[in-house]
Amino acid sequence: MASKAQLETLMGLAQRETDEAAKRLGVALKAVEDAKQKHQMLQGYREEYVQRFHAAQAAGITPMAYRNFQAFMDKLDTAVNGQLEMIRHAEYRAEQEKSAWQASERKRMSYSTLNDRADAAALKLENKRDQKLMDEHAARQAYYKR
Repeated sequence: MASKAQLETLMGLAQRETDEAAKRLGVALKAVEDAKQKHQMLQGYREEYVQRFHAAQAAGITPMAYRNFQAFMDKLDTAVNGQLEMIRHAEYRAEQEKSAWQASERKRMSYSTLNDRADAAALKLENKRDQKLMDEHAARQAYYKR
């Protein structure tokens, strides 16, 4: 079994690793949220542009303006689809970071469990020593009282 100092060192390293993994997970989750917000913004802009086009179409629109609208809508659709891909990538990365954090947390908890067991074993050994000393003391007292 590892010594107390070794366990404390391992626990410190595992805690640092867990903290770093938690920070990376936080950054990854923020990236997911940012990507979703950007997607919503693009969707809103696209809907607004469609409404403007319908209003212009009701008032009368030239064939050139119609082609420009179609070209711009294609670009917007490409941007929206690209942002969806960014969301999927960010979510995948967040899942990887979550798995890494969970693994480092399990490692930290296992070192903590080992440390708790070592503490319990040391306490048991100390209690045995104390009991032995008490028994010897009681035996000596009984011997001298005779």
